Amino acid sequence: MPIFEYNCKDCKSNYEILHKTKEEKDDVVCPKCKSRNHVKLISSFSSVISSGSSSGGCESGSCGLPPMGGGCPGGMCGLN
Repeated sequence: MPIFEYNCKDCKSNYEILHKTKEEKDDVVCPKCKSRNHVKLISSFSSVISSGSSSGGCESGSCGLPPMGGGCPGGMCGLN
C-alpha cells in the first residue's frame, strides 16, 4: 500500500496518507484543518542494503532475480 505525502494549501501543514485503494486518493482531507485543498508532494524513499550478506548477489545468481547489467534490478540483492 503506497504512502503519499501532501501539503495543505490552507494551513500549510504536511501530512502522509496511506492509500489502500485508488478511490481513497480522491477523498484526501488535511488532518489538521479538514481542508481538501492540497497538493501531492514528490516523496523520496530509502532502503537498507546489507554489505555483510553471505550471498554472492545477482552476479552469482544467488539472489533469485535475473541479473540486469551486472547487478541486481533496483538494488534488490540487499533485500534477501
